[in-house]
Formats: sequence, C-alpha cells, structure tokens
Amino acid sequence: MSKALSFVVGLALAMAAANFAVAQGTTAQPPIPPPVAPPEYGAPIKLELAHKIVEAAEVEAKKQGWPVAIAIVDSSGFLVLFHRLDNTQLASVEISIEKAKTAAHFRRPTKAFEEVLEKGGANVKVLRIPGLPIEGGVPIMVDGKIVGAIGVSGVKSNEDGLVAAAGLTAVK
Repeated sequence: MSKALSFVVGLALAMAAANFAVAQGTTAQPPIPPPVAPPEYGAPIKLELAHKIVEAAEVEAKKQGWPVAIAIVDSSGFLVLFHRLDNTQLASVEISIEKAKTAAHFRRPTKAFEEVLEKGGANVKVLRIPGLPIEGGVPIMVDGKIVGAIGVSGVKSNEDGLVAAAGLTAVK
C-alpha cells in the first residue's frame, strides 16, 4: 500500500473513531419548551381599584415602618394614582412611576429583569431597554388581563416588592 493511501485510510479511521467517541459522550438535550405568551392587556384600571391597591400597600409599608412612594399606572402605562408616605426620599417619586410603567409595558414584574441582570455576562444588555430593571413593579391583573401596574420605591428593592405584593392583595 502506498504511503499516501495508508495516510488517507489512517486519517479516515481516526476521524471515524473520533466521531464515535463524541457521539457516545453526548446526551440528548430535552427540547426547549415554547415560550409562554404574556397576558393580554385589558381595559384601563378603574380609579376605585387603584385606591384599594394603594391603601393595602400603605398598610404594609406603615406596618414595616418603610417610607415609600406608590404609583399606579393604567394598562398603557399612564399614571392613574400616586401616593407618597411621609419622609420618603424624593428620588422614589420618579422611580416608583418608572417601575410601574416598566411592569405595564413589558407585561411582567420588574424583578424578572433584575434576575436577568444578576446572571451577568451578555444579560447586561437588558440595561438598554427603556425601563427600570429592579424589583418593585408588578402588573395588576383582573380576569387574566393586565389593567395596570403598581410601582413602589423607597426601601430595598425586595422590600419594595413586598409592599407592591401587599397592594395586589386588594385585587379580588
């Protein structure tokens, strides 16, 4: 057998062995489930419901001794109701509104963006979205549709989230 033919045969056998070894070492990946469709937008929140949500959120904030700003926006992200407790830092006014708008516009809690950021790497690109990617903004759902969102700011973001969640207990 010529040297060239021996080389080609040897190379072919080596490649076949390598492919076999790689094939044996891989496991089938489970299929990626299809993305869940976000909830649809509904009619804008009624002022009466917005007041109930703010009242429930205020009860929790006062119970904890947390000075916060609470914003309610409608399903389009427009401000419906704003409430600031005594001694709340002034920056929290705008932050609470932005958290509510972000939750309404993206149809998900702002905590979802914070969790993406915590992973780092390419996920940092989430900072380029127009919104505030920190916990404290949550969509308000009525009959399975988004009617608005609540945004809370003034303490740690996880505490803002607790106040927002307390507000949502007013939604029946």
